[in-house]
Amino acid sequence: MPFPDERRPVAVVAYRAAWPEEFERLAGRLRAALGDLAVAVDHVGSTSVPGLPAKDCVDVQVRMRSVDAARDVPLLAAIGFRCRPEPWNRTEITAGQRCAKLVFAPPAGERPCNVHLRESGGPNSRYALLFRDYLRADADARRAWGAFKRRLSVSVPDLLDYGQIKAPATDVLMGAAERWAAETGWVVP
Repeated sequence: MPFPDERRPVAVVAYRAAWPEEFERLAGRLRAALGDLAVAVDHVGSTSVPGLPAKDCVDVQVRMRSVDAARDVPLLAAIGFRCRPEPWNRTEITAGQRCAKLVFAPPAGERPCNVHLRESGGPNSRYALLFRDYLRADADARRAWGAFKRRLSVSVPDLLDYGQIKAPATDVLMGAAERWAAETGWVVP
């Protein structure tokens, strides 16, 4: 759920060449705040896929040695990031496994982003990277996914409803991504 300053209708826009640079600025701030707790900082989600339409919200995955709310929330709060309180922003089920995570909103008034802290090596961190790499590699899947998201955003402008409808379609996309990973020998970078 967005914080009050983030509330706006869902809008899927054409890919923006500035997104990778905006990710790099965010990643630098996160690396500085988290130090060696962060194993890697990844640009994930639709803004990480050149040519893919997306919501103008940069998704960042920080692969952590471990996820510990008591330790991690204050570290990111010190640089203004706000921990999202909903249960689905604390735990997710991936590949049948319950995975700890923390999701943060940007400081109020800054560029829209979601910062996902996940355990390095966990199935949920792999999922985010596979989504990105599959859509980077498969132009047909990228075009179809972009068209689907554009149509959905026009007919379902509420973020929560948009996410609920998109989730089962994402499962279908990820089935194809898993087949692609097996065929190509893809592994987590």
